[in-house]
Amino acid sequence: MADPSTYRPRPSEIPTSPGVYRFRDAHGRVIYVGKAKNLRSRLNSYFQDVAGLHPRTRQMVTTAASVEWTVVETEVASLALEYAWIKEYDPRFNIKYRDDKSYPYLAVTMAEDVPRAMVMRGARRKGNRYFGPYGHAWAIRETVDLMLRVFPVRTCSAGVYRRAERAGRPCLLGYIDKCSAPCVGRISVEDHRELAEDFCTFMAGQTRPFVRRLEQEMRAASAALDFERAARLRDDLAALNRVVEKNEVVLPDGTDADVFAMAADELEAAVQVFHVRDGRIRGQRGWVVEKVEEASDAELVERLLQQVYGDVADDDDGGSTRTSAVPREVLVPVLPADLEQVSTWLRELRGANVSVRVPQRGDKRALAQTVQRNAEHALMLHKTRRAGDLTTRSQALADLAEALDLEDAPLRVECYDISHTQGTHQVGSMVVFEDGLPRKNAYRRFVVRGADGTGARDDTEAIAEVLTRRFRHYRSAREGAVDDDGKPLTSGPVDPDTGRPTRFAYPPNLVVVDGGQPQVAAAQRVFDELGVEDVALVGLAKRLEEVWLPGEDFPLVLPRTSPGLYLLQRLRDEAHRFAITAHRGRRSKAMTRSVLDDVPGLGPSRQKALLAHFGSVAKLRRATAEEIAEVRGVGLTTAQAVVEALRTEPTAPTAATPSGTSPDDRADERVPVPVPAPGRTTGDGRDDARPGILET
Repeated sequence: MADPSTYRPRPSEIPTSPGVYRFRDAHGRVIYVGKAKNLRSRLNSYFQDVAGLHPRTRQMVTTAASVEWTVVETEVASLALEYAWIKEYDPRFNIKYRDDKSYPYLAVTMAEDVPRAMVMRGARRKGNRYFGPYGHAWAIRETVDLMLRVFPVRTCSAGVYRRAERAGRPCLLGYIDKCSAPCVGRISVEDHRELAEDFCTFMAGQTRPFVRRLEQEMRAASAALDFERAARLRDDLAALNRVVEKNEVVLPDGTDADVFAMAADELEAAVQVFHVRDGRIRGQRGWVVEKVEEASDAELVERLLQQVYGDVADDDDGGSTRTSAVPREVLVPVLPADLEQVSTWLRELRGANVSVRVPQRGDKRALAQTVQRNAEHALMLHKTRRAGDLTTRSQALADLAEALDLEDAPLRVECYDISHTQGTHQVGSMVVFEDGLPRKNAYRRFVVRGADGTGARDDTEAIAEVLTRRFRHYRSAREGAVDDDGKPLTSGPVDPDTGRPTRFAYPPNLVVVDGGQPQVAAAQRVFDELGVEDVALVGLAKRLEEVWLPGEDFPLVLPRTSPGLYLLQRLRDEAHRFAITAHRGRRSKAMTRSVLDDVPGLGPSRQKALLAHFGSVAKLRRATAEEIAEVRGVGLTTAQAVVEALRTEPTAPTAATPSGTSPDDRADERVPVPVPAPGRTTGDGRDDARPGILET
């Protein structure tokens, strides 16, 4: 661990202006981001006697090797920059609120020419309008099904839409009047966009104009004795009323507000938020956060508001979306540490005034108490169910350090596995655990090529190749190594343009290989060849869960109840899952191939151009060489080769032809390629049926 005094800047070098600072470790990775009204005062507080610091702050300053800062003009700018850097660098010592689950949203893809209503999870995408979150995806589908009676917007995927467009016939939803069918021209693209705008307006809470309009049209149809249309409008009105009545009115004044509550203990805090729009609860979200830094409740609330509303700044939809995302009122359990900054920042995001306050009485106070009870229940439930308990993880890491005779707990562990089918489509996987938790953005896949380019002879050779490729990058980043042509393999541990660690530049404390003594010996040979001496190595054999160390004739057997063994098993199983997924992706990709693949001089881009021009392989087969040569990028020689290949290639049967489509109208034809019989699927003798992931 580093001595903070070795990298402490001189007080006279630090400005007294507001700004944002970053602590980096010895490998150049950002481990903490913070903001300050006065940079000099804040940074000096980190370099006092380490015995007087909070334990996590003490661990941070002793892990760090340097500190840097950026001066900004205003305190509000420092708030925005701090959030952007936390999001970019994902520092391990910053508080990060993690969703206890991925909440589904109702999204309308207004960035598309023909907007689509759909269920969406994960990060927000620019150009979409979001409503929710909802507790369950089925709740969104139920709501959309009711709404489609009045607002029949498109809900089909891009593939279904294109097929209907080519066939000139709508899908089932178009026939039952649950879609206005812009694919076949029943409604123009402009009119469909207006329909989608009305859909979004209704979902945003402005329901009364649409309800009143349907009531007026229903009465007019009844007065004109058009009872059939009046009955249809009556059913539409009932559907809208059911959507409106799904949520009970909790704030009778029709307020738009987000109500936050927090329950915390010494290690963690649970947060709940109710999204209230037009006086009704439109969604609920929850997070659990580990207190990895010393922070008061006011600072926790400030970080929470940063995370909830930070993505709104990246949204280019305009004022209406921002106004719906940032409500008029933000009700919190305690005021944020820098109330004025936060209020100004939210006001800039919304484009209108935002009130951040603690409710004191009335309906809003009662609702805040309800949200508080939800937060307390969420924290209690998390404590009983959590597998990522900080204490448990710390115990597992300490247990590993003791069992493997390591100087410090292995905060970063990498595990490697190989997957293949009888030696074909070989794939290696690397998974990373930091502080006992998966760090999935650091996972990597390797296509094993072998010495002759056809694959490794066995698992030990495959393991050696994967580790060689991984640690060659680490060595080059550390020592500035060059390739055979004398060019640097990397630009160093830190990318000079982004300031982030370069690929594979960050070393693990421990490497785990899936296998026994042979795999460990192969990995150790790689370490010896590359001069890797600061990384521990073990192997985990499956049958008896034995831990093998390099150069040992007998394995280390950990107790079955050992937290360290449980962590190693989680690593091994995750590496196996990731390898299997990548392997199946490669195998399924190679199982089918186009009849055009064997045509010399016809690559993927030219194949795509031909299929786009003719529409299908069947139509391409009937074309002459001169007609094929008219396609841009295809010469007469290549066209003649296409004609010869297609006329000698037998037509392969396809699995199914879409209803109403002749075989000649198929977009493409694929033929199966013989593959080895499914025998030993992975290098470790286990089989799995998980879907594949494309290789990197």
